[in-house]
Amino acid sequence: MGILNFISLLFGGAEPRRDDMAKFLIVGLGNIGDEYVGTRHNIGFRIVNALCEAQGGEWADRRYGFVSKVRVKNAELVLLKPSTYMNLSGNAVRYWMNEERIDLERVLVIVDDLSLPVGTIRMKPSGSDAGHNGLKHIAQMLGTERYSRLKFGIGNDFPRGAQVDFVLGKFSPDDEKIISEKLLVCADAVKAFALSGLQFAMNHYNGK
Repeated sequence: MGILNFISLLFGGAEPRRDDMAKFLIVGLGNIGDEYVGTRHNIGFRIVNALCEAQGGEWADRRYGFVSKVRVKNAELVLLKPSTYMNLSGNAVRYWMNEERIDLERVLVIVDDLSLPVGTIRMKPSGSDAGHNGLKHIAQMLGTERYSRLKFGIGNDFPRGAQVDFVLGKFSPDDEKIISEKLLVCADAVKAFALSGLQFAMNHYNGK
């Protein structure tokens, strides 16, 4: 046993070694490029940005995406914003799961959802892609739909045939007020997922 570990044990071992910490992959879905900043489809990016900022993290341009590693108590969160564009998100998720040796049960994907009112949070252990191309590609690359996701409602106030323009459009000023209040709530939900498990996070944050 090294002297630092011995001292840690002697005085209570309050700070776990980094290699002993549980590691999680937190993926915020979106599209890179200035033209997509602030769009409904990019809410996943905004949520991981808020979490990164709250935890004092910094982004690095890495393979298949922008990555930041932050610590929350005894958990390390590997935050990922894929640079593959939405339709190829699975490439980034699979690569970083392998790169960081993170099991599927410790992966959380944050995604926009048309079926939920603006700002509503719903965490789930699995589910269909419901027509979302990012989720569809992740399932294809992982070979399963059984991965946890945090869905963030963006509403569905658009005429027939205008879905693409809607999701690639920006939130209204009234919606932005809701979004700004919910970003840190989502960040707390992610931390709850890592520290207490998905069921706890679902019980405390679904519907908020």
